[in-house]
Amino acid sequence: MNINSRRGTKQSAARHHSHLDRCIQLFLLSTSAIIVIAYYYFISSTALQSTAATNNNNGDHKHDNDDLRNHNIRGGTNEVTTTNIQKAKATIGYAITVSGCPKTNASGMLDGAAVLKHSIHLNSIHSSSSQYDYQMYALVHPSAESCATLQLAPLGYQILVRDVPVPLQEIEGDYLRNKVPKNGCCGDKEFVKLHAYTLMEHPVVVHLDLDTLVLKPMDALYDVMMDGVTTHTTTKKNKNNGGIDVAFNDPMPQQQPINAFFTRDYNMAHPGMKHAGVQGGFLVLRPSMEVYEEFREIIRKGDFRQNGGWGGMGFGPFYGSMTFQGIIPYFYDHLHPGTGVELDPCTYNNMATNPRDKPTRNDIVSGNCRNGYNRPEFNDECEDCRSRPIGEIFTTHFTLCQKPWECHAQDGDRIQERLCRKFHGEWYRVRENLETSMWKRGVVDLADTDEMTKLRGGRFQPQQFRGFCKGPGANGYIPITLPESGVLAKAT
Repeated sequence: MNINSRRGTKQSAARHHSHLDRCIQLFLLSTSAIIVIAYYYFISSTALQSTAATNNNNGDHKHDNDDLRNHNIRGGTNEVTTTNIQKAKATIGYAITVSGCPKTNASGMLDGAAVLKHSIHLNSIHSSSSQYDYQMYALVHPSAESCATLQLAPLGYQILVRDVPVPLQEIEGDYLRNKVPKNGCCGDKEFVKLHAYTLMEHPVVVHLDLDTLVLKPMDALYDVMMDGVTTHTTTKKNKNNGGIDVAFNDPMPQQQPINAFFTRDYNMAHPGMKHAGVQGGFLVLRPSMEVYEEFREIIRKGDFRQNGGWGGMGFGPFYGSMTFQGIIPYFYDHLHPGTGVELDPCTYNNMATNPRDKPTRNDIVSGNCRNGYNRPEFNDECEDCRSRPIGEIFTTHFTLCQKPWECHAQDGDRIQERLCRKFHGEWYRVRENLETSMWKRGVVDLADTDEMTKLRGGRFQPQQFRGFCKGPGANGYIPITLPESGVLAKAT
């Protein structure tokens, strides 16, 4: 046997054992490092889960499906950017009232409620610079419970079935008891709106009609109601009013808390009337069981006079004066003056109405100012709200402009139609954002009519109606179809 050969074998074995020892050492070091790293990530994820659970339990951020999104709705795109959601200053209650099931065009309930809710979402802490969260409610008369529950509950509205605050037979005043069932749009069922005052879990409640749309955050109103009037200034026009456009540039009352904001319906005003009614589709209020009970007592007493209205003080007669439109100004103007503030109807609850009592021709107004009937100093000085840039408007109400779900083109070259077309365009813009961003439905190129028709079904004025209208009129409208899953209920 060659001795050199043996020695070489031993040296080779030694080298083999040396390499094996190094591998074992490297394996042990790698394993230790992996264990340390895994333990670190386990501790980190546990802490994050604990933090997330704490945030979810505090009740301030209920809209978990879209918390980190900022939808650029006004720009006409579906761009989504992420932003840090801060803790909400408060949760505002938003309420609608359903007094009966629709006899025709059922789209008005579901589609109106869905788009209204999404417009509120887009102007809340979840999608804008607002500091406020929101919660949706539907105050439903018992006669409308079946249809309202079926259509509104899947949208995330809390259904509150509420009868009139005072049964008709308990109203002591004969005139009110006999006449109120046929007064205004909905008779005594309109009083169901007063249940908004009972939503005590919120510092502020906003009652809106279904045919309204929120265009900008209304934080300034909520700040004043929660914190009082401050020296905050934004423009010369409203520098002493906390940045709020008050009607007639009147100063904001500062001696006592502001308990309500509203607009008046000067379109229903007439010469000689002492007081104009409120517009029933917009009321920002401070919830109070005491106030609610006071309203009940006013209704029960029923002191509404044929020629003098509520208390004989001139709050009526006018359209709806026996119900919501008349009892609200009677309460805040006469019984509790200085606690309610009339807002500028050009910026809040804009309805594109003619401010004067004669027709507008070729965009030239004529006649006396309707708001000058009970403010003579403004008889010839009234802003035409139809000329207000849409970027300055906080909410709109589809009254004279007609309902958006009826596919009105509004493409005539008249001052009212120009603004109405913009309002309707915004409604369809919000609907599109709801369907593409929240429900993850297909985004379409508005210039590609064939693709739009394929995905959405409509090709009528695509830049305006975004594929949701097949033609003009209610029959041309393509109603909203809800997702099959419970996506909407989570977005509350």
